[in-house]
Amino acid sequence: MLRRHITAGDQIGAKAEALIRAGKLVSDEIVNELVEQRLDEPDCGKGIILDGYPRTLNQAAVLLKMLASRGLRPAVIHLMVDCEKIVARLSGRRQCPVCGTLYSLKTNPPKVPGICDLDGAALVTREDDSEVVIRERLRGYDQQTVPILNYFREAGVPTVEVNGAGATPDEIMRRICDSLAGSGLIPAAEKHVVISKTRVG
Repeated sequence: MLRRHITAGDQIGAKAEALIRAGKLVSDEIVNELVEQRLDEPDCGKGIILDGYPRTLNQAAVLLKMLASRGLRPAVIHLMVDCEKIVARLSGRRQCPVCGTLYSLKTNPPKVPGICDLDGAALVTREDDSEVVIRERLRGYDQQTVPILNYFREAGVPTVEVNGAGATPDEIMRRICDSLAGSGLIPAAEKHVVISKTRVG
């Protein structure tokens, strides 16, 4: 969403771009304003999926107020995956520096080791896919996420935990729908239906 506003050159985009160029994080105030504007767009009226937001307790508190004012009931889906499996999967990624295609050495390897199937370029390992960097990101995620999960639980927001290990996207979707139906958050009749929602974030 930030990139969209930067490309548009609007007020939020200008603020965000200036902060990013200065190597600073975009403030909660700007991010909250961005999300609030997005929530007011017509396709968000029946429901949304947030990914990457909220990331701070301030954002979480503001979000609950925004949702309440729009009559949207929140629920938190906490996907749980073994950290060692995350490290193995991400450290096994390779990317084509020319076309950007991603490969997995385990699940989607190139036809010729180390070479992009599409343009023959030598594949590279992204800096953020090194094991040291991945483990640091996971530590940061835990430090950042646990307080937010606790905040939502204490605020009475229904929170369901779904095991995402060793499952396909369709299987994870079914687990999420089953959990939501079991908690009374969606009608049981809908738990096997793919529900299209707007992804905000």
